[in-house]
Amino acid sequence: MTEEKISGRKLKKIIQDLLSAADTEHGFKEMSKFPARQVINPLISFLFSTDDKIKQRAVTAIGIVVSKLADKDIESARIIMRRLMWSLNDESGGIGWGAPEAMAEIMARHQKLAEEYHKILISYASPGKNYLENEALQEGVKRGIKRLMAARPDMMAGKFSF
Repeated sequence: MTEEKISGRKLKKIIQDLLSAADTEHGFKEMSKFPARQVINPLISFLFSTDDKIKQRAVTAIGIVVSKLADKDIESARIIMRRLMWSLNDESGGIGWGAPEAMAEIMARHQKLAEEYHKILISYASPGKNYLENEALQEGVKRGIKRLMAARPDMMAGKFSF
């Protein structure tokens, strides 16, 4: 199934079905069979879902996929992290819904990426730095920081409290 080239639309439907499945662990395993570079675009598109279950599962799937990618190709994983960061930049022309949570999930699952990017996530909640003014995005930043604090307490110790 993963060896053949699948059209973007068909792949997005497959990913949507896997994100919607009752057995989420099976869905995540199935997604992991696809090349990370092929599956990341559809996953990022589901960060914009109005269905919170789909959005949260997309966050988790992104964390799984990018952390596995980082084990093989750290620079490609960094590019995805920078893409998520860009989506939070005013100059991007969009709003990075789900980006802070996805960044945090990636960092929760990959030590090296956490070492490199955790301060950037914190800066999104820090007035005078890269603080995100949008309240909904700020809630996402807080959820992301809490996730990272739970996964990497030593790294996050004393950096933030909610």
